Amino acid sequence: MSAHANTLTPARPGSAFSPWTVRGALVLDALVTGGNGLAYLAFSGPLGELLGAGRATLVDVGILLLGYAFAVGVLAARRQPPVFGVRAVIDLNLAWVVLSLVAMELWLEPTTAGFVWIPLQSGTVALFAVLQFTALRREARARD
Repeated sequence: MSAHANTLTPARPGSAFSPWTVRGALVLDALVTGGNGLAYLAFSGPLGELLGAGRATLVDVGILLLGYAFAVGVLAARRQPPVFGVRAVIDLNLAWVVLSLVAMELWLEPTTAGFVWIPLQSGTVALFAVLQFTALRREARARD
């Protein structure tokens, strides 16, 4: 056993669940986004009141998130997700961040919980974009 056996290292490049790989970052995005979409659908009434977003808005957003999570999951299931598809996910994630913050200020009337939740979920989505971008660059350099 090596002296460095207990250090934290990213999972091997082929591991679908390592957030340090393109596939892993996509899987993480799909799982969290899908879970969020399911929560919005299943608890649209209570969450709508809690966040100040309204039931109908959360149902619409939940459906959108489930469709997006499915598409990202399909992309992650590919042995080598196409660069174009990964870049599209990154761009859509960044657009989601901007639109969430703009919606919070211009269209929604969030409660205090909403003013906390919306930037928090936006930050999470921004993190997905950073993980995906970084992994895409790392894998491109490894191929060169």
